[in-house]
Amino acid sequence: HRFLASKEQFHAYLRARGELSSGGEEEEDQVEEKKEEVCSCQSEPPAKRVKSEDLGQDGESREDGGVEEEPVERKQARGQNKGRLCMKPNHYEQSRLCPSVTQGCAEKCYFGPRCRFLHDVSEYMASKPADLGRSCVLFETFGKCIYGVTCRFAQAHLGVGYQNIVNTDLAKQWEGKSLVRNNLSKDLQHQLRKRKFSFRKADEYLRGLAKPRGDGGKGGKTTERSTEEQEVSNCTTPQEDLGDSPECPVLLEQGEDPKPDALKSPSPTAGEEASSVKTVGPVTDEDIIKLRSCEKKKLEIQGKLYLAPLTTCGNLPFRRICKCFGADVTCGEMAVCTNLLQGQSSEWALLKRHHTEDIFGVQLEGAFPDTMTKCAELLNQTIEVDFVDINVGCPIDLVYKKGGGCALMTRSNKFEQIVRGMNSVLDVPLTVKIRTGVQEKINVAHKIIPKIREWGASMVTLHGRSREQRYTRGADWDYIAECAKIASPMPLFGNGDILSYEDANRAMQMGVSGIMIARQVPVGALIKPWLFTEIKEQRHWDISSSERFDILKDFTNYGLEHWGSDTQGVEKTRKFLLEWLSFLCRYIPVGLLEHLPQKINERPPYYMGRDYLETLMASQNVDDWIKISELLLGPVPTNFTFLPKHKANSYR
Repeated sequence: HRFLASKEQFHAYLRARGELSSGGEEEEDQVEEKKEEVCSCQSEPPAKRVKSEDLGQDGESREDGGVEEEPVERKQARGQNKGRLCMKPNHYEQSRLCPSVTQGCAEKCYFGPRCRFLHDVSEYMASKPADLGRSCVLFETFGKCIYGVTCRFAQAHLGVGYQNIVNTDLAKQWEGKSLVRNNLSKDLQHQLRKRKFSFRKADEYLRGLAKPRGDGGKGGKTTERSTEEQEVSNCTTPQEDLGDSPECPVLLEQGEDPKPDALKSPSPTAGEEASSVKTVGPVTDEDIIKLRSCEKKKLEIQGKLYLAPLTTCGNLPFRRICKCFGADVTCGEMAVCTNLLQGQSSEWALLKRHHTEDIFGVQLEGAFPDTMTKCAELLNQTIEVDFVDINVGCPIDLVYKKGGGCALMTRSNKFEQIVRGMNSVLDVPLTVKIRTGVQEKINVAHKIIPKIREWGASMVTLHGRSREQRYTRGADWDYIAECAKIASPMPLFGNGDILSYEDANRAMQMGVSGIMIARQVPVGALIKPWLFTEIKEQRHWDISSSERFDILKDFTNYGLEHWGSDTQGVEKTRKFLLEWLSFLCRYIPVGLLEHLPQKINERPPYYMGRDYLETLMASQNVDDWIKISELLLGPVPTNFTFLPKHKANSYR
């Protein structure tokens, strides 16, 4: 109990050490006196300190909170901070240099006479904020910083007359190498915005859904056939019969029933639409004939550690951190299919893949078969992925009320059309992530999983909570084990409450094919990214505060590589760092725990770390998170504000 502290002790210690670091070492004796004064004060009763139900969402005790106020507090602690101030990173820089000047082609300004950016480098440098450091991670890693004079670490690579210095030998090593894939090209964005992209296979499937059935059924209903009949039609039926069958719209593919009008397309990419790979030389069968389900590449990830798609925080720099700690499979953040079809750059950024991510997938969210099938065909032709995942587990109201996420579990007809349609246009495996159900005590996953297997999915991930539970209470691993038996031979990954290697071992004994490690638990991938190392090495890692700070340094460097080292990139890196710190602060060092491992919903009392940095990292105060970011990225801009996107209710 020597690490326990009251709220006043905790904040007074951080305040005093902060003043010490800025005022000098001569104030150290005064700091110790302040600490003794605080410790001599009457501390909070242990019952009030320890009980989680008497603590607020932000970690501060509720002095006036009565029994009747608790439901109001719980309601406010759910979902997102929708009323937060949203200041974009580019707003922190008033005078910006024109990109044409940065790229060395000032005579060819993209905006012409209407350009509102500065073209005079000297004028820009006069108003540019001070540099944040003497070394630029881009220059040290790649031999060249593409941001030139706009880089916030420009003194490392600027010569006489603001000339950008290039390390030729180092730059040659990276020349021609693609570090980040799945970028959105301007040509593709133009096609999507002008609706000129060809969705031939998706349109073919959707026309099949609209046709009246031979048995008098409605066009919106898909035919119910057994798995054996599906296998026969997919693998052994002659191709001549496939095009004539009105009950098999999924199988109407190029090369099976060729028609002149189907092969002609006004799109400039008509010759490339059959394959996502551009070929040189003669056209092969792979360019013309669509792979059948039995010929598709299998998703061999049984027994591997799967990093879940994490909204906001599961960005590319964070996934690189998890790869370093031993994550085997990574997945991009949830992307909304309608935004992808519109060519939104911000949504396409969620699909980017680093070259170190050897097994990588993307997760799509949508509510209707037309948009989901078209989006699947779009991605199949334009990006490199190992699998595509359908989000049928998102609990937030914005998605649920539109019929997506968890709502698809109650819309089995649309769900079936989406899975069958996406599977028909994809050359890579299709996976599905679901929850136990919508309502808390009514599990429906065991009824849906056999259907998902029949519809053609390659794998299912089951989160052991319902929509109503969100991320609270314990995951039902007994139910996950029951569903794993039902899903066989289709692989089923379990998700929920993997807090240590012991929990991972217990989960694997339940009969699941693997485990997905997510975030919405007190110790998940976001709170404890080294959990992957603990599982692989079968140990509890009492990681020091300096080692944790080094992880934040790596994230900062990865962020500057990904988002840029100019003011806009620095502030975007800071934003995502602060979002991550809002989760990292919940980690309790192993050396301070009374028993191992930490359990879900255990809300710790205030405690003093073994050093100042460990105490600072345990603070749930936004100002302390900003202080950590300033240690890595320099002082924040004037009028800087931050409020995390997600409210934390996991401890309730």
